[in-house]
Amino acid sequence: MHKSWNIGGRLTSAVAVLLAGAALLSAGPAAADPQVGRGYNADGGNWSGYVTAGREFSSVSAQWTEPAVTCNATTDAFAPWVGLGGFGTNMVEQTGVETSCAAGVPVYRAWYELAPAPPVYYDDPVGPGDLISAEVTRAGTRYTLTVTDHTRNWSRTVARSYNGSNTSAEFILESPTGTFPNFGTVTFTGASVDGRPLSTFTTLALDARGGYDDHTGALAGDTFSVSYRHGAAAG
Repeated sequence: MHKSWNIGGRLTSAVAVLLAGAALLSAGPAAADPQVGRGYNADGGNWSGYVTAGREFSSVSAQWTEPAVTCNATTDAFAPWVGLGGFGTNMVEQTGVETSCAAGVPVYRAWYELAPAPPVYYDDPVGPGDLISAEVTRAGTRYTLTVTDHTRNWSRTVARSYNGSNTSAEFILESPTGTFPNFGTVTFTGASVDGRPLSTFTTLALDARGGYDDHTGALAGDTFSVSYRHGAAAG
């Protein structure tokens, strides 16, 4: 169980500056970070994917297919997830699937988290090739988090009262250990916020470690992909 899942205060200075006000977020994917290679996105630390911020949000949802993972080391771990809050704060409401290489082989587990409390894992089976959908909704301080494995025909929903942060919505690949396994490509589809396609919002694109670990592709309506590229020279 990971003691810290969201990046919160671990945002890089470049991303923290963009967070200072919604007016600082450019329309569509953010311009390339000059500290990284040309064509890459803002440095998200151990996050990659898309964030929208600057007002209160009520729901976020998406789906993806779990990739077949190749472990590089026993410290490798990563998770696709959707969530509310967490961008510039330690409070985040999120759910998704984690893949850990701690045992030397990839182990898949679905989970939810109301940070800063630790994640809660489900016992239901998950594996590569499974079609996963995830959703977080709120009504006031009541949060409902649902993760579904459509391939294995199970779904888990929890509802909790929590005085959380709602000023951002995220579609993220994250490594809680800071080291990603080789996940190939993960494609988020049906990415929506408050019932609208993600592309209708002002968004910020993130690359883990500025594109060293992976790269987030262009957003087309409600769809985008994140591709593994650990060790490739940014440029």
